[in-house]
Amino acid sequence: MLKDPKTHILLCDDDVNLTTILADYLRERGYEVLTATNGEDGLSKLVSDRCDICLMAAEMPKMNGCDALAELRKGDNHLPVIMLMGSDSLTEICHVYKLGCDDYMVKPLSVELLICKVEAILRRFRPSAVSQETEFDLDGLHFDSVHQTLDGKHLSTRENDLLLMLCQNMNMVVDRHLILRTLWQADNHFAVRSLCVYVNHLRKFLAGTKVEIVSVHGRGYKMLNGKS
Repeated sequence: MLKDPKTHILLCDDDVNLTTILADYLRERGYEVLTATNGEDGLSKLVSDRCDICLMAAEMPKMNGCDALAELRKGDNHLPVIMLMGSDSLTEICHVYKLGCDDYMVKPLSVELLICKVEAILRRFRPSAVSQETEFDLDGLHFDSVHQTLDGKHLSTRENDLLLMLCQNMNMVVDRHLILRTLWQADNHFAVRSLCVYVNHLRKFLAGTKVEIVSVHGRGYKMLNGKS
């Protein structure tokens, strides 16, 4: 069944002392932390491991943070990234924003401010005011997520959890990357294709009703309940 997962943060910086201190602090606050010491290793972990947000140093060996961010965005990956800058140069800050970062901080870091930025960004990627209901009326079809049934028919765990996630955010866009990181624990080409298959399964189950799952280009999916 769907559980509220811990937030997974990738901390990518070649400053070992900063990484150790920051990672310990984040773990004390309840976050799961992965670390990398260069952009190449960081990019690899972003592709292979489950991450919800990345803290990326702009300057690192092998591959710097700017190049790693550019590669990440080339793959149409919208994972939120906070760039850790060595200077407050307006030119450099504008550059990382153009590459696709979501926010930045200049070293030396204020850890409390960094936490505030992380939480603010995650709120944008995680729907607010999520319903805690477990049963739903989908235009006459009774969905019971506890017993994993839709109109009395048993659903697989993944079908059930995906339908629950959409129902709890009825009429709201649910970010595709959030779905993948929450239910698939992966955010890659194969996971995306699998998600599409499961969405189509649910659409077939809902055929003939006024409930529909619509794709929102570049963002994710939205469930609309059009019953009168």
